Amino acid sequence: MSLDTWDEIRTAYQVARLGTVSGAAEVLGVHHATVIRHIDALEKRLGAKLFQRHARGYTATEAGRDLLATAQRSDEQFSQLVSRIKGQGETVTGELVVTTITGMAKLLAPIFADFQAEHPGVVIRYHSDMRLYRLDYGEAHVAIRAGAMPEDPDYVVQPLLRMGMGLYAARSYVTAHGLPEGAKDYAAHRFIGPADPESRAPFNRWLRENVPSERVTMRISEPEAITPAVRAGLGLGFLPLREAEADPDLVEVLRLGPDWESPLWIVTHVDLHRTLKVQAFLTVLKKAAAGWNCA
Repeated sequence: MSLDTWDEIRTAYQVARLGTVSGAAEVLGVHHATVIRHIDALEKRLGAKLFQRHARGYTATEAGRDLLATAQRSDEQFSQLVSRIKGQGETVTGELVVTTITGMAKLLAPIFADFQAEHPGVVIRYHSDMRLYRLDYGEAHVAIRAGAMPEDPDYVVQPLLRMGMGLYAARSYVTAHGLPEGAKDYAAHRFIGPADPESRAPFNRWLRENVPSERVTMRISEPEAITPAVRAGLGLGFLPLREAEADPDLVEVLRLGPDWESPLWIVTHVDLHRTLKVQAFLTVLKKAAAGWNCA
């Protein structure tokens, strides 16, 4: 495959991903006429239509989807290679990509500030959501994950902390409904739970085992949204102890033992773990985490 053909395939991949010629042109740093020329040339070379053109943009045909699935894998592998090469430098500069579970932004923001004050040449890209970013494809340098210890043989996994959890209610809820004195009272109260009723988190297992499903009257897919829901008096919900104990408007309902704790892990790829940039960030992260009161 010639370099010209690869350029055309990369262009087609970006059009399929973004759905518009203008979006692909912006990402690739070329004129929109170049994007159109690449697509036309590739379709002529293959003898097949790769896209359906319509008023809103471009949609890949079946032939286009087949080609672009391969292009995506190639693009991801190239991104992985670029990330590894960049990480081999001996200066702490460039981009640092960190991904975590939701709800950690408040804890990490001061760490990012300290890290950039020490290394002003670093640009931080922070992803906070439930997607598992592929470290083996170079999608992130450092990940913080919760739950069972990741077992990928190419990952370096280190314990960060165990996040204590408790069942809390807003004072407004307590004024209106009182507090349960035990399991016999749970059916008379309202609870806030996860959108996925089969969530494997220890405290959500407790919810399934002890509270009638119809009493979970609000289900939330975004963990960060549980805190404002509890504060608004919508029901009893599980919150991190560190956050809840600092809020005078919240009342602790129940705290069990270590089975309720959620372990957090620092995850890096073996190829990037020893690079100066990653090690510098891990040093700042671990130092800060040692002072967190999370249980």
